[in-house]
Amino acid sequence: MSLEKEDFLERSKTFWNPAKVQDWQDMEVDLVIDRREGYCLYDMDGRQLIDLHLNGGTYNLGHRHPELVEVLNRASGHFDMGNHHFPSLARTALAEAMAACTPGDLKYTIYGSGGGEAIDIAIKSARNATRKRKIVSIIRAYHGHTGLAVKAGAERFTKLFLSEDREGEFVQVPFNDLNAMEEALKGRDVAAVLMETIPATYGFPMPHEGYLPAVKKLCEGYGALYIADEVQTGLMRCGTLWGIVRYGVEPDILVTGKGISGGLYPIACVAVTEESGKWLKQDGFGHISTMGGAELGCIVAMKVLEITQRPQVVSMVRYIADFIRAGLDGIRALYPDFFIGIRQHGVVMGLEFDHPQGAKPVMKHLYRNGVWAIFSALDPRVLQFKPGILMSQAMCEETLARVEVAIGLAREEVMGKGSRRSR
Repeated sequence: MSLEKEDFLERSKTFWNPAKVQDWQDMEVDLVIDRREGYCLYDMDGRQLIDLHLNGGTYNLGHRHPELVEVLNRASGHFDMGNHHFPSLARTALAEAMAACTPGDLKYTIYGSGGGEAIDIAIKSARNATRKRKIVSIIRAYHGHTGLAVKAGAERFTKLFLSEDREGEFVQVPFNDLNAMEEALKGRDVAAVLMETIPATYGFPMPHEGYLPAVKKLCEGYGALYIADEVQTGLMRCGTLWGIVRYGVEPDILVTGKGISGGLYPIACVAVTEESGKWLKQDGFGHISTMGGAELGCIVAMKVLEITQRPQVVSMVRYIADFIRAGLDGIRALYPDFFIGIRQHGVVMGLEFDHPQGAKPVMKHLYRNGVWAIFSALDPRVLQFKPGILMSQAMCEETLARVEVAIGLAREEVMGKGSRRSR
């Protein structure tokens, strides 16, 4: 590490976030991102890393995608954030585009500045529509850190700020357990079930066959709305524009964030039906967000939707998913006693290791070998593995070569084996 970087990290601990910087240093990650381009990051010391974290899918189309940079630069010659109180050409155009591309009868789009705020909006909308307060989510769910969103997530993030649910309004059930879901719903006092289509921070466990449609049917039977959190599974990452479509579910509310911003201008969207968004006709000032729906963000988001829906992009996602999976299967065959599972839907992937903290050493050795991917915070056996939807074959090949080396080294470290490969 250079003296310049060492000094900068100390300043970051002094003035920014001491615990987070120290945690990364303890895990032997000293990354300070400087230049970024396509699917590559460059450390302030100049070292290149292939980005397989994508900041949770924010850089789905890559860093600083040229078409997005161009449209933002062009728009900034005429627009700024705008005023959230008044009609706007850009906000209405994006809302029209969302209505055209979302499943079912989703009609209106409500804007936030990030995914957590968008989840808050979704919960408030469901409560207004149903006149009920209870929200059901999944154990070890992650939906953001804002006021209501954090209550629907893991206790790690609620206890710190005394945000635990003390009124019994936020209920959590195990993923893929229909009996538990029905038990939570049968009192008919639930406003909504809030579900990530594939829980990301929990390590991408895959929904069992028929599970998500069955949850939607239970919601309909017991008078609850279905909120699809598509922040990390939307925008073609599952091979369709919205992951929930692959499971045959038409949600009452759909939330998108991260990637819809193109990584260039913060924005998140909540798509609602007439019924789930009826507060919009009761009191249009019911949710106010100064930064939500900023006009420059809307213009970037429209371009994101256009690029993502191009026919060649759909084909690329499927090709990348199959190519990467074949390579990972080969690596898994080399280290079957350590690398024990691949959870996958499109380019949504979780790599499972046979150690309670197994993804952490894999992350460390990937970092040393020029790849940035992150362990699942709520299940550190699993590495979040997120190829971009426009990655070239050459980059996929280079990534797989580095992953093979890193997993072998992590296996040696964790299991104390002298040989890198199982014979």
